[in-house]
Amino acid sequence: MESTLQGQLKTWRRHLHQHPETGFEEIGTADYVANILKTLGYEVHRGIGGTGLVANLTVGDGKRAIGIRADMDALNIVEQAPDRPHASRTLGKMHACGHDGHMSMVLGAARLLAEQRDFNGTVRFVFQPAEEHGRGAKAMMADGLFERFPVDAIFGAHNMPGMRAGTFATRPGGIMASEDNFVIRIKGRGTHAARPHMGIDPIVIGSEIVLALQTIVSRNLDPSLPAVISCTEFITDGLRNVIPSNVTIKGDTRSYSPEVQSLLARRMREVSEGLCRMHGVECAFEYTHEFAPTVNSEQFVDVAVRAARNVAGDGNVDANVQPMMISEDFGAFLQAVPGNFIFIGNGESADRGGVPLHNATYDFNDDILLTGARYFAEVARLELPLG
Repeated sequence: MESTLQGQLKTWRRHLHQHPETGFEEIGTADYVANILKTLGYEVHRGIGGTGLVANLTVGDGKRAIGIRADMDALNIVEQAPDRPHASRTLGKMHACGHDGHMSMVLGAARLLAEQRDFNGTVRFVFQPAEEHGRGAKAMMADGLFERFPVDAIFGAHNMPGMRAGTFATRPGGIMASEDNFVIRIKGRGTHAARPHMGIDPIVIGSEIVLALQTIVSRNLDPSLPAVISCTEFITDGLRNVIPSNVTIKGDTRSYSPEVQSLLARRMREVSEGLCRMHGVECAFEYTHEFAPTVNSEQFVDVAVRAARNVAGDGNVDANVQPMMISEDFGAFLQAVPGNFIFIGNGESADRGGVPLHNATYDFNDDILLTGARYFAEVARLELPLG
């Protein structure tokens, strides 16, 4: 049966890879997933939070319910894999983060549970749109996800390039950081590049701000608390011989607690506005919260670790992995209900799953599809045991 399932998972995954859709546009993706789930005997509900869907299966008389989540969206990246037979057929879009694989693993778990029916209670498979935007989880919850489909816990996973294929890693507490975005707009006075004294150069002021922002983590924050400030865009309206009038600096911050988020926002505003005042120019500062931190519940970490060990063996499970500063929309779900998020190794070598996420040559490693499907099915069995 497992060899047959592996072939099915690979077919599903490669079809999804060929037909990527980005956030809140996953209409064809949702159609494909819903049809598979209906064929398996699931009760499917569509249009939750836009293009999201929930599929339910109840076995026995158990009163408890769990959620198992997969993300559906792709990225606006041109795939650079001309020899790949299942490459994206939509120019400018590709599954460069492995959500095609996540959906296929979860569909595999749905098939295993529907065929074996070896649990007692309700499993709800949650297919979420717009993870990359950090908007899909909130949209589904705003549309009554947990009121309409209550769960006692929710579980999710993400493939991880650079980690040995088929291994697992999780931890209690914070496993992934929040992401906040910022925009700093500096309004100087443009002038001829040969007459700098006639203007107020916002490039120099912006450069001072970029450097000064780096001191916030090193000098204002307790060294035991993780945080990152990254300036990722520096945009001007100047030319080769024109000192610009305007500079826009964009970037993001990563942290794990509301207190640190508040400190970063306050100090970044003070530094930016203070330096602009010193130079006599206007400053507009914006700071927005995009992703919540992903914080696992200790009780359900234990369940996830047991499930992973049952599937992959004790030596292939790290139960206390180092926290990462990447962000994941699953964190918003964990603010509403308890649960666990786990990493599944995608491979270490470049030709077998080791290409980084969000890279134009990335591909999900089909060899881990069955491992992921078995893991999610095992979580359901442990959380909703027979007898």
